[in-house]
Amino acid sequence: MAYSKEEIIAKAREVADMIAETEEVEFFKRAEAQINENQKVREKIASMKSLQKQAVNFQAYGKERALNLIESKIQKIEEEIDAVPIVQEFKQSQSDVNALLQMVSTAIANQVTNNIIVSTGGDLLRGETGSQVKNSTPGNC
Repeated sequence: MAYSKEEIIAKAREVADMIAETEEVEFFKRAEAQINENQKVREKIASMKSLQKQAVNFQAYGKERALNLIESKIQKIEEEIDAVPIVQEFKQSQSDVNALLQMVSTAIANQVTNNIIVSTGGDLLRGETGSQVKNSTPGNC
């Protein structure tokens, strides 16, 4: 049975909905909400955005010394933000969600490859399709 692209996209959306209901995504959403509610972090982010705008201007006008000063201030604020426990948890949850997405992507790619190998009469252990197996058999010229 052949599937249409539309049917495959519909299944992909189902999988996406399933992923959105995982512990990893739920934790990510909670951590993000806590960061947005954290006044200290919000103020630091606002300061950093303001400094980043200044940095763009200094860079545009070739003001190297001022740019270096601003960049060091930005780095200090980034370190302060990163030191906040909820930010660390948020970054970890981001990493966990990305790892889950990568696992799903890898599982799909591997299954497609395996299905191609099997459907062409190939060798799963060697990772060769049927045409590769047939053409690699000695004496088959």
